Amino acid sequence: MPDSIIILIILSLCLGTGVWLIFLWAVRKGEFDDTEGPKFRMLADDDPPRSSNETEENDNDHDRPHE
Repeated sequence: MPDSIIILIILSLCLGTGVWLIFLWAVRKGEFDDTEGPKFRMLADDDPPRSSNETEENDNDHDRPHE
């Protein structure tokens, strides 16, 4: 019984150290520099507005049979 506890303690320390090293690597690589940007980036609409002709053509395309 005590042997399994020692193995589990060593295993948990190794896993914890590995996770900590991966976290430090991610911080140094800049993964957590801009946590606010992505939620605002999705709101930026860079596509030009479509003209009314393009909208009508696209709406009527689904009525035609496919060839």
